[in-house]
Amino acid sequence: MNTGVEKFREDIIRAREISWRHFGRRIWFYAPSFVHYKSQHLRSYPMLFPSISVTGTYCALDCKHCGGRILNTMIPAQTPKRLIQICKEIKEKGGVGCLISGGCLPDGSVPINKFIDAVAEVKRLGLKVVMHTGLINHEIARRLKESGVDSVLIDIIGSDETVREIYHLNASTKDYDESLEALSRARIPFVPHVLVGLHYGKLRGEMNALKMIAKYMPSSVILIVFFPIKATKMESVKPPSPEDVIRVLVQARLMMPSVPLVLGCARPKGKHRVRTDCLAVEAGVNAIAFPAKEAIERAESMGLEVSFSPLCCSQIYEGIREG
Repeated sequence: MNTGVEKFREDIIRAREISWRHFGRRIWFYAPSFVHYKSQHLRSYPMLFPSISVTGTYCALDCKHCGGRILNTMIPAQTPKRLIQICKEIKEKGGVGCLISGGCLPDGSVPINKFIDAVAEVKRLGLKVVMHTGLINHEIARRLKESGVDSVLIDIIGSDETVREIYHLNASTKDYDESLEALSRARIPFVPHVLVGLHYGKLRGEMNALKMIAKYMPSSVILIVFFPIKATKMESVKPPSPEDVIRVLVQARLMMPSVPLVLGCARPKGKHRVRTDCLAVEAGVNAIAFPAKEAIERAESMGLEVSFSPLCCSQIYEGIREG
């Protein structure tokens, strides 16, 4: 009988074989402008692909894991005029695009409605635009499609308890499923995010989130990982183990064999990142944002074709299509 360790290694090999069969022996590494990153292989540039918040530092939810702290790292643009101005500056400084995000309203949506016309104007500048929304309806999804936005990112939670307890949101997994349906029906490229360990560092609704996502065949799927942020209600909570992260990654591959899978920006640093990233490479992940140098070395030692990009890792589906 297999031990747990043997089963884990077998699952990694199985996921890798599926990935290589669909995508070949290739991996992408990304370093957008969201945070400072520099290695011998790759570095981020401040205005090449920055993140912008249409709510500034405001978020009505005050989620336990974030408390709005992540918004502090983004460029504030609370009016359509200001958004266009910032994007013109990005273009003038040689930037190629941006991530537009923001805090949530009490209903779990990001107030992007009044910015959609501005997004269309930004697209006319020739910039790539990635929009990170909260819960979204059919009308907003349709308008985003018409604006020319390149893709929509959305966090998907698979546990009603987590939605209420961590997000402080009076919603359910059904609302997230309906948001996925709206994006799918709008025929807009969309990239769901699953935050592994969101429920106090434990696996709770991740597999259910993957099941919801798999019904709609997204452009790609990004796994991000809970990490404690100072001055939040979960600052003392330990992140999930690298092995738990990879278990979710493996299940994502089994459920969606032909969908690109990515390790996204938000995840623990240090030894945790090294272990997670290296295991992800071994499991056939298609892309990693801000990779540990050991993961790049592991990919090279495995004979993989390695590509580097300063864009948002959500654009992996374009890299695969072009490559």
